[in-house]
Amino acid sequence: MLPIQFYENCCLCPRQCGKNRSNTPGQTGPGFCGETDRLKVAYIGPHFGEEPPISGEHGSGTVFLSGCSLRCVFCQNYQISRQGMGTYMSAEEVFRKISGLVNHNHVHNINFVTPDHFLPHVLRVISLCRKSGIDLPVIFNTSGYQSVEMLRAAEAYTDIYLPDFKYSDASLAEILSKCRDYPRMALDAISEMVRQKGFLDTCRTEPKIARKGVLVRHLILPGHPENSINALSALFLEFGRNLPLSLMSQYHPVRHHDNPALNRFLTRKEFYKVYSHALDLGFEYLFVQFPDKNAAREDHPFLPDFRQARPFE
Repeated sequence: MLPIQFYENCCLCPRQCGKNRSNTPGQTGPGFCGETDRLKVAYIGPHFGEEPPISGEHGSGTVFLSGCSLRCVFCQNYQISRQGMGTYMSAEEVFRKISGLVNHNHVHNINFVTPDHFLPHVLRVISLCRKSGIDLPVIFNTSGYQSVEMLRAAEAYTDIYLPDFKYSDASLAEILSKCRDYPRMALDAISEMVRQKGFLDTCRTEPKIARKGVLVRHLILPGHPENSINALSALFLEFGRNLPLSLMSQYHPVRHHDNPALNRFLTRKEFYKVYSHALDLGFEYLFVQFPDKNAAREDHPFLPDFRQARPFE
């Protein structure tokens, strides 16, 4: 496990912000992620919006952590990633909540959403789960902007990686997420994930529920289909046609943006331009989220409200 001292001069993510996130009086406080060393959790519960091999019949046992090291301006979970909504909990409290999900909801896995900036706590929770006999697959559901060093520290604790690959365009990454190095860093991180776990096992042996491997996600942004086309090409060149890929169209404008394209929904023309490119490249294992005619609804299931006890309802 990583000692709690990793929050001092924090280098848990590629931003290497160096902040002392220790909650000791007189210390510097939150890092770029917006969080101190106090574990903050926005939601723990079954989630049915993941890909079928992840959600299954009983749902994925998600632990949504507050804060984020990427903090995209368009984040659908902005209430927790940018506004810091959540409750302070100990690792032991999180473990007890997860035990309830396993025993009462029969979830298929334990899914930590944006775990990197709380990695010492998350590894502690996983250790508690394993000591108690919980042997479900552990998922790291990430932005793709991860430190290879920290991924290696987590190798023995995780089974499945669900990274995003958001940007091929470094300028767009700088504008929307303040990280011009995203394309390079994300490809390096995904390469490390694939080295550790290989591709998602459901794409090789077809079990109903995944137990190990990597599935990469890409969200198509309105007004930027070329970013998506080039992102798919980069993934194909790096990992080949057998890389499991999830192509998402769920973008929902949640805040006003200076970029007018981000104030609207994805058009079907934009989606099919990117989707056609994925087919032309020949990806063998492609999960596709087709545009939804009801996407503009405020209660759309892919637009959670973390003020509610059940955000995804």
